[in-house]
Amino acid sequence: MRTFIMTPCTTSEPLEDLEFLARSEHRVAVLEALAERPTSRADLRTKTGASASTIGRTLRAFDERNWIRRDGNRYETTQLGAFVAAGLRDLLARLETERALRDSWQFLPEASGFTVEMASRAVVTVAEPDAPYRPVNRFAALLRRTSRFRFVGADVALLEPCKDELRRSIADGMEAEIIDPSAVAGYILSNYREHCSAALESGNLSVSVHDEVPPYGVSLFDDRIAVSCYDPDSGMVRLLIDTDAPEAREWAESTFASYQRDARPLAFGPVVG
Repeated sequence: MRTFIMTPCTTSEPLEDLEFLARSEHRVAVLEALAERPTSRADLRTKTGASASTIGRTLRAFDERNWIRRDGNRYETTQLGAFVAAGLRDLLARLETERALRDSWQFLPEASGFTVEMASRAVVTVAEPDAPYRPVNRFAALLRRTSRFRFVGADVALLEPCKDELRRSIADGMEAEIIDPSAVAGYILSNYREHCSAALESGNLSVSVHDEVPPYGVSLFDDRIAVSCYDPDSGMVRLLIDTDAPEAREWAESTFASYQRDARPLAFGPVVG
C-alpha cells in the first residue's frame, strides 16, 4: 500500500499571505474585483485606481499563489482565490464592526445576551464631540417610519429629546408600549404631563413600570430593533445599534417579553407638586 503525503506548494505561512494582502489596498481591491467577475487589466486599473505596473505585479503574485487564471485578456479567480476573497471580505467586515463598537461596547453589559455577531449587519451610530445627538437623531428617524414601537430600559436620555416626535407619532396612530423604571416614569409624568395625558388618552400608548429594567435600552420597531447605551457619567446616549438581523430580533422580543411579564401598569393619577 502506498502512502501519499501532501506537501504545501509554497513555503509561506498564512500570516505572510495576509500581510501581503494588507500591505496594499490595491491588492485587496483587485482580488475582490476578480472574485466578482472576469476582468481585464484596463478595467482593473479603472476600478482600483492603481497603475499598470502595480496591476501587473499584483496579478503575477496572485498567479504564483494559484488564486487567479487568465482567459484571453481577462482574469478571474480560481476556487482558491474566491475562497480567500470571501474570507477576506468577512474579516474586513468583522474589523469594521469592531472598530465602530470598540469605544462604546463597554456600555452594553455582556450578560445581556446581545452579541457582537448580532451587530455585524447593524447601523452603528456613535455620539461624537461635535455631534453628540447623532444616536438620538438616528432613533428619531427610526421612530418616524414605524407603526408600532416598544421600549424597555432607562430611557430619559433617549426619549426625552424625542418627546414631541413621539407624541406626534402616537397621535397619528402609532401604537407604543413603554416599560420604565418607577423613578423615570415619575419624572416624565411630573415634567411632561401634557405630553403623557394626550398620548395615553388616545389609547395608542401603554406605559408600565418595572423596578429592575436593564441599564441599556431595547427598542422594537416594525422591521428593525435597536439597542441604546448611555454614559452614566454624562447621562448622554453614547451609542445606538440598530439592525434587521433575525437573531437580534429574536433576542429583543425575548428581552422585552421577560420584562413585560413582571411590569405593572402606570398609575396615571394626579401629580402632586
